[in-house]
Amino acid sequence: MRVLVVGNGGREHALAWKFLQSPQVQQVVCVPGNGGTASLKNCRNLALSVDDFEGIARYALVNNIGMIVVGPELPLSLGITDYLKAQELTVFGPTREGAQIESSKAWAKDLMKAAGIPTARAEVFTDAESAIAYIRSQGAPIVIKADGLAAGKGVTVAMTLEQAETAVTACFSGQFGAAGSQVVIEEYLQGEEVSILAVTDGLTIRPLLPAQDHKRIGENDTGENTGGMGAYAPAPIVTPDLKQRIQTEILEPAIQALRDRNIDYRGILYAGLIITPEGDPKVIEFNCRFGDPETQVVLPLLETPLEKLLYACAKQKLANFPEIEWKSGAATCVVIASEGYPGNYPKGLPINGITAAEETGAAVFHAGTQMKNQQIVTDGGRVFGVTAIADTFDQSIEQAYRAVDQIQFEGMYFRRDIAHRVRGKSM
Repeated sequence: MRVLVVGNGGREHALAWKFLQSPQVQQVVCVPGNGGTASLKNCRNLALSVDDFEGIARYALVNNIGMIVVGPELPLSLGITDYLKAQELTVFGPTREGAQIESSKAWAKDLMKAAGIPTARAEVFTDAESAIAYIRSQGAPIVIKADGLAAGKGVTVAMTLEQAETAVTACFSGQFGAAGSQVVIEEYLQGEEVSILAVTDGLTIRPLLPAQDHKRIGENDTGENTGGMGAYAPAPIVTPDLKQRIQTEILEPAIQALRDRNIDYRGILYAGLIITPEGDPKVIEFNCRFGDPETQVVLPLLETPLEKLLYACAKQKLANFPEIEWKSGAATCVVIASEGYPGNYPKGLPINGITAAEETGAAVFHAGTQMKNQQIVTDGGRVFGVTAIADTFDQSIEQAYRAVDQIQFEGMYFRRDIAHRVRGKSM
């Protein structure tokens, strides 16, 4: 099989890397890819934009692509799956209608309410004055969310009224473009967050290993929200009993609610959850694609051939697919970012030490990189995700940081406390 992966981040590098571990996959084509996918054996980059649906379809048809896997949420929200399926191509990723579960937080809240899925109480606003009046009536802490897609940066967990009002003003002032024209304000939920990536064919849904992301830029979970500064899996907070509750109280009702709206949802349903102090799972948000950097810790632990699993979803044959198999052990991913991220950051800085990092046994997933004149240079805010697998959490953490310490570029930044919740814990 030849697989085409849409996207250029660390998630897409991890997908291509995993596909190429299967003898059934002859080639992976990444659109547009990055410096890491350009360096993978049997992988090539195709210089098209993720919203060039016609160009992607033409290439896939001419070159006998067996399956297209869409990484980012943006092309899904624009209807890439609808377009490609109309060309009779096999696609893993929901339609535009299904992608609303991420592209509109208000739409997702309405779906959850209809399905009885546990989540935070919320209200939706279309003007700053009403939103600020509501915030003052509720008090802090409180959560402010731009309704649309904002590259993981449209959410503010405001611990004070001043922070909340500033966040609302930022949304309505156009900081997030059209994404901030509507604002969802939610109650603040206490507890521990966990990410559940689940594969579905629209009828059956199966969770992958639970992972825990680190959203804040600063150590001890301080500072601004980012796209994610690191992750680990499997997250021990999700016990077998809790996993079953998540399946029956959240995942299955969500797929049923989508079917009730006549939405044929085939792809990833990513549930961002909070586990309350009482042990109850509640949905913070749904996403319509693989998480980043969660993918970089979940896929290295996957034993089942990825292309077979995703193809079964695309062809609506997941119910008869064998049990998903996993490697033993733990995975830790540390994200290396550019100086200034999640704000403005430089690009084009030369990077050294990638080979030395890989020689430690870790996997170096490129995110914001490019190959220029045979030199890998920075090209984004999050530059790498460095993943290590070991028998224990402590061993995987130590190995990941040993690899990180081999990489050098000007102004590089990373957190030193990734997976702090599981240090010293057994599997």
